[in-house]
Amino acid sequence: MIKRTYKYRIYPTKAQQEILEEHLSLCRWLYNHFLEERKTLYEKNKTKVTCYDQVKEIPKLKKEKPELRKVYSQTLQDTARRLDKAFQSFFRRVKENKKGKNKKPGYPRFKGYLRYDSFTYPQSGFNLKDNKLSLSKIGSLKIKLHREIEGNIKTLTLRRTTTNKWYACFSVETNKELPGKMEIENIVGLDVGLASFLTTSKGEKIDNPRYLRKSEEKLAKIQKCHSRKSLKSKNRKKS
Repeated sequence: MIKRTYKYRIYPTKAQQEILEEHLSLCRWLYNHFLEERKTLYEKNKTKVTCYDQVKEIPKLKKEKPELRKVYSQTLQDTARRLDKAFQSFFRRVKENKKGKNKKPGYPRFKGYLRYDSFTYPQSGFNLKDNKLSLSKIGSLKIKLHREIEGNIKTLTLRRTTTNKWYACFSVETNKELPGKMEIENIVGLDVGLASFLTTSKGEKIDNPRYLRKSEEKLAKIQKCHSRKSLKSKNRKKS
């Protein structure tokens, strides 16, 4: 199976954009909360918190912070998985550092407004039909499908740009292979010159069309014809 990503612009209403921003903010809060938890417990007594532990925590957090209920459940779970992936990458870099392949492992960082710009529907909670993207907990949004999606949609990620535009990114699995590279049989060099417009490495020459000179000659003829007309004549006005 081949994995691909299709990216499309979406056009939320003002009310929908406020909901998207709120969901993004709540996911960012959850990400930072889980990061703080892992960091604190490890520094305190070397306790290692797993992704599974934190996913199980979400129902309890919803009671403590009711706003989290506004966000689709699987999206919140994916936030925990996103942090776990960041730690997996960190541990990999630590190993590489010990082998001298990497100088700075880079511990996962807390995310500010600009550094957390997306959230994901990992399995369900979304539907695409007739240029409309229906999202659980958000509603139906207008989407610009400039090309057809080929394959089975696995996940949907909603991403906000630095200019506050929103995009839907569909992760797809397909059996259709990408077009292979074209085989180049012959290569021709091109040289741009003054006498000839182009000269190829094979000695072929393409003359300069000289559009400006032709236009100047045509303009000179028109001006000459115009100057011969009497100042007050109808023919001069027509010319």
